[in-house]
Amino acid sequence: MSGIVAIVNVDGAPVDRALLARLTDALSFRGPDRLTARAIANAGLGHTLLRLGDEPRGDQPFTLDGRTWVVADARIDARADFVASLRAEIPCAVDAPDVELIARAYGRWGDDCAAHLLGDFAFVVWDAPRGRLFCARDQLGVKPLFYARLGGTIVVSNTLDCVRRHPLISNDLHEPAIADFLLFGANQDAASTIFRDIHRVPAAHSVTFSTETMRQRRFWTLPVDEPVHYARAADYTDRFAELLRSALRDRTRTRRAAVFMSGGIDSTTLAATTLGVLRERPEAFSLQALTCVYDRLIPDAERHYAGLAAEHLQIPITYDVRDDEPSIATWDRVAVETPEPIDNPAAFAAAVAFAKRVSADARVLFYGEGPDNALTYEWRPYLSHLAARGDVGRIGLALTRDLVTHRRVPLWSSLRQLAGAGRDARRWREEFPAWLDQDFAARCGCRARWDAYRRPQPSPHPVKPHAYRRFDQVLWQPLFDYCDVTSAMSGTEIRHPFLDLRLLRFMLALPAMPWCRDKLIVRRSMRGALPPAVLRRKKTVVGVSADLARVKASGFPRLTPSPALLRYVNARRMPTLPRTEVELRAALRPLGLEYWLRQREQMRPQQESADETATLVER
Repeated sequence: MSGIVAIVNVDGAPVDRALLARLTDALSFRGPDRLTARAIANAGLGHTLLRLGDEPRGDQPFTLDGRTWVVADARIDARADFVASLRAEIPCAVDAPDVELIARAYGRWGDDCAAHLLGDFAFVVWDAPRGRLFCARDQLGVKPLFYARLGGTIVVSNTLDCVRRHPLISNDLHEPAIADFLLFGANQDAASTIFRDIHRVPAAHSVTFSTETMRQRRFWTLPVDEPVHYARAADYTDRFAELLRSALRDRTRTRRAAVFMSGGIDSTTLAATTLGVLRERPEAFSLQALTCVYDRLIPDAERHYAGLAAEHLQIPITYDVRDDEPSIATWDRVAVETPEPIDNPAAFAAAVAFAKRVSADARVLFYGEGPDNALTYEWRPYLSHLAARGDVGRIGLALTRDLVTHRRVPLWSSLRQLAGAGRDARRWREEFPAWLDQDFAARCGCRARWDAYRRPQPSPHPVKPHAYRRFDQVLWQPLFDYCDVTSAMSGTEIRHPFLDLRLLRFMLALPAMPWCRDKLIVRRSMRGALPPAVLRRKKTVVGVSADLARVKASGFPRLTPSPALLRYVNARRMPTLPRTEVELRAALRPLGLEYWLRQREQMRPQQESADETATLVER
């Protein structure tokens, strides 16, 4: 975890050193262990460091030749393969700092460098001889990156509020982003933010700035691979297990780590595999499980199953008991500042507080999202693909394996689910919000946005169309933003091993029958590593969420809107007591926006005062 910032005056004017110092100092919450700022004629680069244990780190801003400089928040994976891909005459150690690998990639491939990098990264390169600023963001968008260009000045940072502090940046809001938040809970434009002047580098994109031009381009798209077919069933599980170990080896360069572990199969698999990777090393290590539980508020079996897994693995487990965390009814009594609106500030504040408590024992935290999306049981496209190829033998083999493996009539449960799909769709169907201000809705084309959001989108993947669509960057952006801000506020870094591109591509290429049904590939790969009760446990859906249970117990707060909120919301039409999950999800958004607007106004004087007094040259 690092904070990075770059300022460039493309007209050649010297960079304001005091301003660079203030913007770098504003990133100290991301990296309290070291702060450095460097002015290089008309450019300035700042970096703040959070030490994550034994990971290789280079002093930043970093340069190989004194002419091209790099600042990065990055973890570069598959390091041996990367070093081998460099020219033989360029010496580079496999354990070189991540920022050095990025600098060498830029020196070797120029603007194409990001396509040769595997990992989570956001970085900026100031190429002084060519008078250009180059920045790039990783393929899935795990690391954030923002920029603004006003006149002859460019500001880039991995922190939205850092860019906001530049005096040329206005506080004007971007109404289409507000519309998307109120309608869907997240901005649907991968290139914009809630601020008019500040833009987001989309996932898998690079942006190049020069004296008169700006060029943005995509450097990677999730491939569409053919299904993998192996001779032996064990080859599938062996390959899955090895790819997961590789992902964790790259993400575990420290002796202290923690896993967000529910009692489900994905996170317990993450814990078991992490333990195996740490045991490969001779030095002592620490691994703990972190489990969110409800003991009273809602029916919850996570404590039982997570406890079984922790006992089997012989690792300590810390329970985050959330029955008594702040209620939605007290949404305006918590103090938490987020760069953009979130729908439930009280829950977010509780999550940050818990992460802070565990950061003393582990700064690297693993999150198990991924298999639910990649391993959907899409049997119809798979069989259709085989039929189109005339592969009758493999169709028979797929049906037979599905029957023998799952001991259920192939496709029967899926056909039953299809029969109930219409009922479930009606249950979760959200109505267009009647509480939007009519003028605002007309200005932003909210009805057209609503209709476009619900229109089925085509998928280029013939075998896993639904799973492939689920990895659209707009769908993942809210999760990555949530994890990034939680990490920054708690002094940790949340990592996503299942989203390693090597493993993700393998999961998307797995034959749906039998390996994706009930995530068989994960369960089979963990035989003997996890207790049988956990391996047999089916995915459970809680009928009533904790948020809805709190609303039913404590009521829903009555919104007294500020003048700022009334530009977007007709408060008189707001529901007074949401009765379903869908109604609650929609009703929380105006509350979240109101909270964010209030916090924004309260924090502005403090920011201005801090900007006047901060003085940093290098430390």
